[in-house]
Amino acid sequence: MLTCVIRYEIDPTKKEQFVAYARNWGQAIPRCGAELVGYFAPHEGSSTLAYGIYNIENLAAYETYRERLAADPLGRENYEFAQREKFLLREDRTFLKLASVPHGERK
Repeated sequence: MLTCVIRYEIDPTKKEQFVAYARNWGQAIPRCGAELVGYFAPHEGSSTLAYGIYNIENLAAYETYRERLAADPLGRENYEFAQREKFLLREDRTFLKLASVPHGERK
């Protein structure tokens, strides 16, 4: 299992647009094959950093998921919304593998 962490730099004056974007992904991402952990908007501290986090089986599954997301009506609409509203200033994706398994076991 891989965890994709998307780090967004957003326009701080357009936080509500990011929240709408996040809610849309909350519907589309699970429907297209990834396990959504969640989208996180700025609250305290930085007003420009936001995150999207989801799990995917492997990179091959990621490619299939991306194709489904691009073909999904809400997915397409959300991409277009972001382009039109210009609230995303930067987007970086990192794929991570859980290293702390098993949690809490002591030897």
